[in-house]
Amino acid sequence: MATAIELAQVAIAAARQYSETVRAGLSIRFAPGGVPDPEQLTREQHALHGFAWIASTLAALEATADWATRANAAGRFGRVEELVLRIGFGEYLAHLVHGVPMSASEVVRPEAFGSHEAARQLAAEAAVAKLLKQGSTAQNRAELARLLAEGARPDESLDDDTLDLIRDQFRSFTSAKIAPHAHGWHLADALIPDAVIAEMADLGVFGICIEERFGGLGLGKLAMSIVSEELSRGWICAGSLGTRSEIAGELIGENGTEAQRATLLPRIADGSMLPTAVFTEPDTGSDLASIRTRARRTDGGDWRVDGAKTWITHGARADLMTLLVRTDPDAPGYRGLSMLLAEKTRGTDAEPFPDPGIDGSEIEVLGYRGMKEYALGFDGFAVAGDALLGGVEGQGFKQLMRTFEGARIQTAARAVGVGWNAFELALDYAQGRKQFGAPLTQFTRVSDKLALMVVEIVMSRELTYFAARQKDRGTRCDIEAGMAKLLAARTAWSAADNAVQVHGGNGYALEYPISRVMCDARILNIFEGAAEIQAQVIARGLLAGQPASQERKARETA
Repeated sequence: MATAIELAQVAIAAARQYSETVRAGLSIRFAPGGVPDPEQLTREQHALHGFAWIASTLAALEATADWATRANAAGRFGRVEELVLRIGFGEYLAHLVHGVPMSASEVVRPEAFGSHEAARQLAAEAAVAKLLKQGSTAQNRAELARLLAEGARPDESLDDDTLDLIRDQFRSFTSAKIAPHAHGWHLADALIPDAVIAEMADLGVFGICIEERFGGLGLGKLAMSIVSEELSRGWICAGSLGTRSEIAGELIGENGTEAQRATLLPRIADGSMLPTAVFTEPDTGSDLASIRTRARRTDGGDWRVDGAKTWITHGARADLMTLLVRTDPDAPGYRGLSMLLAEKTRGTDAEPFPDPGIDGSEIEVLGYRGMKEYALGFDGFAVAGDALLGGVEGQGFKQLMRTFEGARIQTAARAVGVGWNAFELALDYAQGRKQFGAPLTQFTRVSDKLALMVVEIVMSRELTYFAARQKDRGTRCDIEAGMAKLLAARTAWSAADNAVQVHGGNGYALEYPISRVMCDARILNIFEGAAEIQAQVIARGLLAGQPASQERKARETA
């Protein structure tokens, strides 16, 4: 009799064939000659983005099977892990066969691709049919929920003592220093205290991926993902503090002059310099080619910046802005963009933007409050002449694009942490709340929610880790990073929404932390590239013939 892992591997092969059938059909439809037609891609986004969700679903199945295989090899594949694998495959194979949810109301079905017969063949494959029938059953979900209520958790070891120690260290720190205070900080709309930031700096949060010669830890994106996940498990804002340092560190580390690296990276790594990313403009959103904020050279060689930016996280307390500007107004689109490493004075509550030439107004938000959001206006703001990243103009967009892989992997990790937070709050409430004389965990609609939360969180986590490992190998992983962010953001929102439902009316009360988690989870589908942008990037890349990493790995080992 085939084991669950063996069934999963056979099912993956069939799912790959189905995904390739869909891709081939869409290539003929959207990209005759191998070049996607932009106008048609815009007109038919439902099918295009649906394919991105199919590919992401397949990638999650592959990553989950890899997780199970590693756990099995190490003797850690027990009943909880088998249930997660069976339920996850039962659910996600059903998505492929019947329809993948892109949002709560948008389901893309085989009819969108003309792949009815291919979907039928997928469902008929023996391993797939068995997992569809025996995977996400009521009995399996009930058993998993019972084990979770008893304290069991799916395997999370990374088969690396250093990485496992990092997880333990940051879980302990988060439990002691973040989780007990997060809801109070949220309700007060307060910044994360400086003392907590100092403790995070001492733990190395801001220099995880910065080279040791510049004062960092010299670790990789997988370590960064673990730290982001564990901090976000207490509060997304704690996990997000490192994002700005991650973006700035990678921009400077990969593109900066030697002087820029030697001057700025040690200060970022030790937390004495807090960066902020200043890219988005009021009328551009994700359309960075339309950026209009202008930087001009003065007679003395310095820069003067004029324009407007928005959704600038941690803008007032930051010391350094990675500032995307247009330095050549005659160069169209991306070619006229440059990146400035613009230092500023750290603001206070009384005077958030004390420097001349820059002003800001706070954008009040539902959640994600620990750093505050700002709209910024620049009017002759002075930037040093040597602040041009790498000392070259016109490279800002290219420099920024190379950081998006890491930023999206980190966002996916934050989403995983938020998902765990939602699950833990829901389980704790369900165990302590009685209705009709029984704990909520005894009701199958509640226990189903708890079981499925964990299954999807594990699948999103493993896809995120896979993307991080690819990045650490130096492999191009923009598609994998986008898939991880796309799926993990949906998982976090689903977990938070279901956790609120488990709380009932109390979930809507501000006094309960789940109300905060729901607000925090909602932003994950929007920032670092909205879900629609992620889907567009994934689908266009795959249609243009760029294989996902799992496919590359299969080719390399064939």
